[in-house]
Amino acid sequence: MNVNPYLSFNGQCREAFELYASCFEGSITFIVPWGETPAAETVPPDWQSKIIHATLLLGGQTLQGADAPPGQYEAPKGFSLSLTAKDEAEAKRFFELLAEGGAIRMPVQQTFWAPAFGMLVDRFGIPWMIQCG
Repeated sequence: MNVNPYLSFNGQCREAFELYASCFEGSITFIVPWGETPAAETVPPDWQSKIIHATLLLGGQTLQGADAPPGQYEAPKGFSLSLTAKDEAEAKRFFELLAEGGAIRMPVQQTFWAPAFGMLVDRFGIPWMIQCG
């Protein structure tokens, strides 16, 4: 059994997945816009290029997502994506890349459980916890 996070976006799924792929050296293995599916008629013309489904592979893990249909997006709440980096430098690099244009909830710092831990919400509204150790 696998549990894969499935993220909802308000029109920025492609941009978010491209950032995540670059940041984490992952690969987008599947991405389909609304306009290339039978569901195309259910969204307005300016939404045809938005993403109905995307899959990103990150070091053996799968992250999936989509742009919610117009008027149906809800900001994420009640969870965070938790990412464990190989070392403190990598944790800080991930944090800085994801924090750009977002909101820092807790700067990267040493805690009693990790040499580096920080929390943020990226510019796409996705909450993250970044740590190492």
